[in-house]
Amino acid sequence: MNKATLAMLKELTEAHGAPGFEEEIQSVIKKHLPPRTRIEYDRLGSIVCKKEGAKPEPRIMIPGHMDEIGFMVKMITGEGFIKFAPLGGWPDQVVLSQRVVIRGSKGDVPGLVGSKPPHLMSLEDRAKLVKKEEMFIDVGAKDKKEATEKLGIRVGDPIAPDSPFGTLKNRKLLVAKAWDDRVGCGLFVDLLKALQGQDHPNTVYGVGTVQEEVGTRGAKTCADVVNPDICIVVESGIAGDMPGMKPEEAQAKLGGGPLIYVLDGGMIAHRRLRDFVVRVAEKKKIPHQFSLMEGGATDGRPIHVHARGVPALFIGVPVRYIHCHAGILNADDYDHTVSLLVETVKRLDAKAVAEITGGA
Repeated sequence: MNKATLAMLKELTEAHGAPGFEEEIQSVIKKHLPPRTRIEYDRLGSIVCKKEGAKPEPRIMIPGHMDEIGFMVKMITGEGFIKFAPLGGWPDQVVLSQRVVIRGSKGDVPGLVGSKPPHLMSLEDRAKLVKKEEMFIDVGAKDKKEATEKLGIRVGDPIAPDSPFGTLKNRKLLVAKAWDDRVGCGLFVDLLKALQGQDHPNTVYGVGTVQEEVGTRGAKTCADVVNPDICIVVESGIAGDMPGMKPEEAQAKLGGGPLIYVLDGGMIAHRRLRDFVVRVAEKKKIPHQFSLMEGGATDGRPIHVHARGVPALFIGVPVRYIHCHAGILNADDYDHTVSLLVETVKRLDAKAVAEITGGA
């Protein structure tokens, strides 16, 4: 992985963008786009980055959602503690004792998620999982007035995990929050950069969607903006190479290459598009893995049923510990995914797309 991509991924993952509050991520994407990229927007805040090739069609849509799972201020107690509502799917066990940042009207406010200490719990309560509803955020305020007037916290303010970008001892293993789905945002930016010096027989749209974690909302509106002929969703995938995972749940491994998903909770991969991508991977000797996800969906859910239908495929970079405060990604998997996207897009001409859609 080159230094420019590493720097971009650091910016993307350290930026905060809970669902409905993705403006900061949009700014990072715009900063790293190659010259002459044409930009459009939907009315919800999604960004559509257009790279024209030899032909205006086929239109190839590459969406990666900008939002991360986060929280929202639900209420401020009289003592100045913050009760919160989840934005996206948070397992209870990963929330407690984590650092967070509240985007208040007077700037960022750091806080710590707390709950009653075990010393004061009954033996029965100690054995129970603490629920998010029982937790609170301590921002160091002495009362509600200080939290609201001095710190500028209001009901409805977004809250994001506070988790800096870094590496493990093996420096190819990148540790950060929000790989779901800042990895997808990085992928389509790097794809557009790679295509600057190469011919491609189509027009490519890298799309940063909003509010995926709360119902794939931006993907629906962006499909109306792009009206794609083909869609390749770029996302974080689930790595199963860790304790507690069964082979039938997730077989993907870090370092094994991009994940080609045959099924997720909102879409069955388009068979001919899937086979096309696999042939490209085999021809270019790009390592790849197959996976499926019976629960959860991606932006492909609304896109593949847009208008008369859009052949769609979900390609993921394997990540350990998604929907937590930090996850682990292998830089080689990212680079191989960029290569697979570039080589695929270069071959998606009108004839190939007609064969994929069944119109040949």
